[in-house]
Amino acid sequence: MRKAKTASHSGYPQKETGSAPYGDSQLAAGGELHQIAGGAHSALTTNQGVALSDNQNTLRANPRGPALLEDFILREKITHFDHERIPERIVHARATGAHGFFELTASLKQYTTARILTELGDKTPVFTRISTVAGGAGSVDTPRDVRGFAVKFYTKEGNWDLVGINVPVFFIQDAIKFPDLIHAIKMEPDRGFPQSATAHDTFWDFISLSPESMHMVMWIMSDRTLPRSLRMIEGFGVHSFRLINDAGKSTFVKFHWRPKLGLQSTIWDETVKISGADQDFHRRDMFEAIAAGHFPEWEFSVQLFTQEEADKFPFDHLDATKLIPEELVPLKVIGRMVLDRWPNNFFAETEQVAFCPSHVVPGIDFSNDPLLQGRLFSYLDTQLSRLGSHNFHQIPVNAPKCPFANQQRDGHMQMAQPVGRVAYEPNSLSADSPRETPAKGFHSAAVPEVGDKGRIRAASFADHYSQARQFYLSQTTYEQAHIASALVFELSKVDHMHVRQAIVGHLRHIDESLARRVAAGLGFGKLPAAPITAAPVQEMKPSPALQIIGRMKDTLMGRAIGILIADGSDGAAVKTLENAARDAGATVKIVAPKVAGVTLADGSLLGADGQLAGTPSVLFDAVAVILSDEGAKALSMEAAAIDFVRDAFGHLKAIAVDKGGRALLKLANVGQDAGIVDSGDARAFVAAAKTRQWEREKSVRTLA
Repeated sequence: MRKAKTASHSGYPQKETGSAPYGDSQLAAGGELHQIAGGAHSALTTNQGVALSDNQNTLRANPRGPALLEDFILREKITHFDHERIPERIVHARATGAHGFFELTASLKQYTTARILTELGDKTPVFTRISTVAGGAGSVDTPRDVRGFAVKFYTKEGNWDLVGINVPVFFIQDAIKFPDLIHAIKMEPDRGFPQSATAHDTFWDFISLSPESMHMVMWIMSDRTLPRSLRMIEGFGVHSFRLINDAGKSTFVKFHWRPKLGLQSTIWDETVKISGADQDFHRRDMFEAIAAGHFPEWEFSVQLFTQEEADKFPFDHLDATKLIPEELVPLKVIGRMVLDRWPNNFFAETEQVAFCPSHVVPGIDFSNDPLLQGRLFSYLDTQLSRLGSHNFHQIPVNAPKCPFANQQRDGHMQMAQPVGRVAYEPNSLSADSPRETPAKGFHSAAVPEVGDKGRIRAASFADHYSQARQFYLSQTTYEQAHIASALVFELSKVDHMHVRQAIVGHLRHIDESLARRVAAGLGFGKLPAAPITAAPVQEMKPSPALQIIGRMKDTLMGRAIGILIADGSDGAAVKTLENAARDAGATVKIVAPKVAGVTLADGSLLGADGQLAGTPSVLFDAVAVILSDEGAKALSMEAAAIDFVRDAFGHLKAIAVDKGGRALLKLANVGQDAGIVDSGDARAFVAAAKTRQWEREKSVRTLA
C-alpha cells in the first residue's frame, strides 16, 4: 500500500505554514494567493454558526483514504444542496431515457463474483438516461454541456447503477466542492440567466480559482460537448471502482461505453441554430431511431489495474480530474448495450428513475476517490427530496427485477404489504423471514487504512495541468482551433477583466500557443502572467484516443440526409440519391417549400417530410439540392432556401447538386470545393457525406 502522505494539498492554503485563512484571501492556481478586493470578510460558517477552517476538503481517514461519516460539514452542505430544487433535479434535469438490455461477451470471473460480469450470454434489462447537466427541465437539448450517462442494470443480484458522464474526468477532486461548482455554473441568482450555459462570470471566476478544473475545461471547450446525437457519445464511469473475486482479491476498474455509430459532433454555429430549429433535437433523434428499429448500441469496456500498477502511474487514479490513457491501460471489451424500447410514459420512467452510485452488487466495490465518496451519500439524499419518499425504490422503473426482502417498513408512499409479526433481525419467531447470507452477500474490499484523519488533500492530487496539456496536444488542428475559439467566445461573455486574464494565465501551463491564440482573440495587449504551479507540468505522450475527428467512423449509419426539391425537380435524380443514402444506412427526408410536396418534372406528386422554413439544413449531416431552372429561380427569392445552402456549406457538409441546385448555390454566393458533388454521382456524394469538409472551415469562418 502506498504510504500515507501527510502534507496538505499545495493547491490550497497551507494551514500548517501559516498562510492566510481562505476567507481573507483568494486562491489562484497552484497555491498563489491574492487579496480579495474590499478587505476583510465575515467568517464562513455552518448553518449552526460554526466557523469552517477548511471549505475545500472532506474529512478523510488519511490523505488518500475514505471520507468519514462524522463529517457534519460535508453532510450539511451536500444535504442543503440536494434539496434546493423541488421537484426538479438539481443537475441533469433535461434528459432522454430508454429501455434495453446488456449482454456480456467476455467474462471477468477471475476478477469479480458479480454475475452480470461473469455469466456469458445473459441479457440483463437496463434503463439508460442521458442528460444535460446545467439546464433546467425546460431547457434545450443542444447547449455546450457535459452529458450525463446513467445506466441502471436490473441484475439477478439486485440493481447496479453505473452513473457517469460522456467525458472521462470531472471539474473537482472533492465532493465538498460540488455545491460551489454547480452554484457557479447555474444561472446567476440575482438575474436568473444565463440558462444552461457556462459563458458567464460566476462560472469562469470559480474556474480561475480552481486550477484542478483546467483539465475538464479542455473537455467542455472541445467538440465533445456538442454531440451530433446521443447515439454518438461515449460514456464513462469516471471514478476508479473495485472488482472483488471469490478469493477476496480486489482489482481496480474503470468503466467505458463506446458507441457503435462512432463519435460525431456539431459545429458551434450549427448547434446554436439547431436549438432554434428543434429544441428536442437529441430526444427526437433517439425516439425516431428506436421507432425505426435502428437501435442505439454501445460496447462496454473496462480498464483493469492493480494497486502496484497504479503506484507507477504519473498521476493519482483516485483523482477524478485525471484519466488513465488507453495507451497506458488498454480497454478490454466485455459486452454491449442495446436500447430497443422507448418508455411508455416519460414522467413515470425517465423523470422518476432514480440513480445512485451506491447501488452496487456483490463483487463490485468503491475506491477512496473523494468525489465518489461524497456521491455515495449525495445521490440517495437527493432522491429522498426529489421523489418525496424513502420508498422510491418501489416505483416500477426503480424496483429490482430480482426478489428483494428486508425488515424495513412503513413510511410515506409505502406500496408493499408485509405480513407477519416480525420486522427485525435476528429473530426466532419466523422461520422464513429474510436473513443475512455471509457467503453470498455483499462484502467490501478488505483494504487496510493507515494515517491521521484530517481535512487534507494528498500531494499526489496537486498536478492540475499535465493531462490538460496532453488532451489539447492530442487533438487534430481543427479540434484545437475549436477549443481556442470556444474559449474566446466564453470569455468574451465575462465582464470582469481579471477573470479573463486569470484563465489565460492558466492556459499558459497547458500550451503557450493556445494561450496566445485566446489572448489575441480577447484583444489582450500582452499575455498575463502564468500562476505558480503546485506541481511541475509533465510532458505526457499525446493520446489519439482523445480525438473525435481522428476516430470518426467511415459510415452513414445513424446519419440524416436532407433533399431540397421544388416544383419541376427531377424525380429520378431524387430517387437515385435517396436510395444510395438509405443503402449506406442514412435516413432521408424530403424538404420542400410546402409540406404537401411538389409536382415533379414528369407530372407526378412527391410528398415532403418537412417544410423548408421549418426544416433547415442544420438538422442534417449532408444535403442534396435537386431543382429545375424555374425552381432555382423561385427559391433564390426565399431566405430559407438561401440559408439552407449557405448553412450547409458553412457547416462543412457535403452538398449534391444538379444544374438547378448549382444555380441556387451561385445565387447564394456559395463557393465550390471537393464537398460540392454532382447529383449524378451518388457514390461520390455518399463518400463525401460520411465526414465534414474540414479544409473548408478556414474559408468560411475566422477561428482563434
